[in-house]
Amino acid sequence: MHFMPDTKTLPKRSTETDAKSKRAPMWKVLLHNDAKTTMDFVVWVLMRFYGHDIDKAKAVMLEVHNTGQGLAGAYPQEVAELKKDQTISAARTQKFPLVVTIEPDE
Repeated sequence: MHFMPDTKTLPKRSTETDAKSKRAPMWKVLLHNDAKTTMDFVVWVLMRFYGHDIDKAKAVMLEVHNTGQGLAGAYPQEVAELKKDQTISAARTQKFPLVVTIEPDE
């Protein structure tokens, strides 16, 4: 007679953690609130450089405005650094002091 083993006793497969360790670590790109950068510019940046639609861009902009910072997105480190640089460059062109930082997405 053939029967299925009790699934509770089977070893847990750690495919998620294995896959995560093989992927490049992700970095969060954070926008920080200031008194000069306009809300419209932040929405434009989020749509232009981070691919957000208008509703998502407005939601992130409000998070920046209300809490002091907001998550623009998470990317491999080189991509995060590029997006940070593009955002800061665009802000400086418009004379905005927008602060953008990146940090590991733990």
